[in-house]
Amino acid sequence: MPLLRYVTAITALLGIAVSAHADTYPSKPIRLIVPFPPGGTVDVTARAIAPTLSEVLGQTVVIDNRGGADGAIGAQAVAKSAPDGYTLLMGSNSSLTVSAALRSSLPFDPLRDFSPVSLVGSTPFALVVHTSVPVQSIAELISLGKSQPDKLTMAAGGVGHLVGELFQSMTGAKFLHVPFQGVGPASVALMGGQVDLMFEQLASAIPSTQSGKTRALAVTSAQRVTQLPGIPTAIESGVDGYVVESITGILAPAGTPLDVVARLNAALNKTLQSPAIRERFATIALRPTPSSPEEFADYLAQDLARWQKVVKDAGIPRQ
Repeated sequence: MPLLRYVTAITALLGIAVSAHADTYPSKPIRLIVPFPPGGTVDVTARAIAPTLSEVLGQTVVIDNRGGADGAIGAQAVAKSAPDGYTLLMGSNSSLTVSAALRSSLPFDPLRDFSPVSLVGSTPFALVVHTSVPVQSIAELISLGKSQPDKLTMAAGGVGHLVGELFQSMTGAKFLHVPFQGVGPASVALMGGQVDLMFEQLASAIPSTQSGKTRALAVTSAQRVTQLPGIPTAIESGVDGYVVESITGILAPAGTPLDVVARLNAALNKTLQSPAIRERFATIALRPTPSSPEEFADYLAQDLARWQKVVKDAGIPRQ
């Protein structure tokens, strides 16, 4: 009986400690690691939400860019950080699920080594071609890709490669993949006519499309986007079920206390409801996507399975 009272007392004290931690969190600045250099969509998203998130939490959210290895360096830094809610990751498909699908030696597990907090934003891709390519629609592109396999060159500088591979597997078209070190160089090559087509994130596709340097054939979202209202979705164009979006979301190291995750989730959801944030997101073709931690975890599991299948079916060798 004394032992039982002792265990009960210790449990109660631990409960008080956890509760006290929740009441005081956050008590110092929070570091939000962006696993890419400044200027890309993930970085711009982080910098867009950081000021409002700081206000909601009552502590400064500091952006820390840790680029390299397609996002693996920054993601690993968070995975190995103390699970106390003071080091977070601005994650994305490319740094988490796509990297895990393509690489056999990733220094972290995207499903086991993080505590998902919330999705933040999503944006579709646009299928764009150089203006010299003699097609005006998805149907014409598919027809050309079937009748003359590998004649058309497909630029890719990241996740766009797998987006294109999924498109080919669903339509039977065949393009010649031309890899680039990043989306920027791939986009420049497309505008210059060195390659024929690209699955490009919407924000970076809009300027070249509107300037007439490239032609958008479709977007990969379920509905048309306000930024390119005249461009149909891939589904409208006959590719049933083809919906692909790039996401960003915030994650903490695995083992972060549930009450801290809940506090961060509530703060992020409040931040994403801000009219100023929604206006800012619209300028970078991003849709706010607040979620629960469980919904984010489910998304990551499903997304990883999707890209693993694409890699296997396309015969892409894992690095």
